[in-house]
Amino acid sequence: MTENRAKPGLRVVLTDVNQRVVDEWRAAFADTPGIEIRRGSILDADVDAWVTPTNSRGRMDGGVDAAIKRHLGAGIQLRVQRAIRDGFAGVLPVGSAVCVPSGATVPRYVISTPTMVESAQNVSETLNVALACAAAFQAVHRQNRQVPGGIRSVALVGMGAQTGRVPARVCANLMWTGHTLFHDHCFEDDDELRSVITAQLDGIEDAPVAQRVRIVPPKGRSFRS
Repeated sequence: MTENRAKPGLRVVLTDVNQRVVDEWRAAFADTPGIEIRRGSILDADVDAWVTPTNSRGRMDGGVDAAIKRHLGAGIQLRVQRAIRDGFAGVLPVGSAVCVPSGATVPRYVISTPTMVESAQNVSETLNVALACAAAFQAVHRQNRQVPGGIRSVALVGMGAQTGRVPARVCANLMWTGHTLFHDHCFEDDDELRSVITAQLDGIEDAPVAQRVRIVPPKGRSFRS
């Protein structure tokens, strides 16, 4: 089943093989325009960019990472790791992302953003999903500044919901937080992004499980797409 909403500047496809994640997305994003929600593989998403949750070294050896590497070929890992080496001295922090050409027509780009430092790490008690999702959308802003209109559509899976063991409802709500921030602010600096999200989500584990938190962007700077 696909849910179509009015599409603003960016078409966002949320797709996962886990029905529980899909159901929680439908609840969390029920009032959010521009979202398509599907049950299925990201490999079937005809969009400009796929977002893959990864580890800080960009080793595409498990989960969605591995599926994308099998689909696009080993060269995609080389491009991701080269971008991490060149931009982050080989270690991509949670709350940052790299966007690289895929080498294919669909998608044209792969956005790699870590939900964990090491592979198969339990991140259920962290804010990593919100940080990773927000970083992925900020990568869309930055890529579109370099190549205007280069990314008009993007697909994401349930970040951290499988390997990271993040509960489906928590995953959906934190991804909603990351997505709404995309429309509100364009961060020039990843450290500022991490600082703003961490400060405002600190203590969220004590909040009701269904609560969504909209991040208030820094004051004194206008949005730039």
